[in-house]
Amino acid sequence: MNLTKVDLENASKVFRLNLINSITGIKPANLIGSISNSGQTNLAIFSSVIHLGSNPAYLGFIMRPVGDVPRHTYENILENEVYTINSVPTKLVENAHYTSGKFSRDESEFERCNIQPEYIDGFKPPFVKESPIKLGMKLQDQVPIKLNGTTMIIGRIEHLIIPDNLVAENGYINLDEGEVAGISGLNTYYDLRKIGQFPFVRDNQVPDSIT
Repeated sequence: MNLTKVDLENASKVFRLNLINSITGIKPANLIGSISNSGQTNLAIFSSVIHLGSNPAYLGFIMRPVGDVPRHTYENILENEVYTINSVPTKLVENAHYTSGKFSRDESEFERCNIQPEYIDGFKPPFVKESPIKLGMKLQDQVPIKLNGTTMIIGRIEHLIIPDNLVAENGYINLDEGEVAGISGLNTYYDLRKIGQFPFVRDNQVPDSIT
C-alpha cells in the first residue's frame, strides 16, 4: 500500500480517521480528571499526553477544537487551572473508554462509567483511585495550533502518586508490573510488556555486538 495525499483525501472518513490515528503506534492511555467551580466532576480519556520537560516537570496534551461540541475538561481546567492525569490500568479499559461519550454538563463520568474518584488534601480535582500512576497538574500555558484548531495544554506536575514497588532506584517506572494500558487509534487497547532496557548512549558509543 502506497497512499498519496490525494488518496488519503479521497478515502472514506472512517477509514482515514482510523488509519491516521493508528499509524503512530501505541500511545499512552490516560484519564484526565477535572472539576468545575460548582463542584461538578469530569473525567475523559486522552491518548495525547506527552513529556515536555523534567525540570520543571512539564507535560502536555492535545485538546480537540472547542466550539463544535462542549469540552467540559477544557472549561474546568480554565476555571481552576488544576487537573489530574491518571494512567489507565488494563482492568479498567472498558470503563475508561466510555468516558469518551457525550455526557451532559451535570453528569459525572466517574458515576456513569463506574470509576472511583480519589482526593488529596489541598488539591481540588479528583484522581482515579484505580490508577497506578496519578499526577496532579497545574496549568502553565495553552498553545493554539492554527493548522487544525487544536490546543496544546501544558501543565506542571504538582503531585506524583505511585506505588513504591513500581519505581526502580534509577527512577524508571515499571509499566508492565503496573499493568498500564496503551491505545492504538481511537478504540483499540493494549497491555504493555517490557522487552529490554539499554544504557544511555553517549558519544556514539555503539557496542560491537550489534554491528
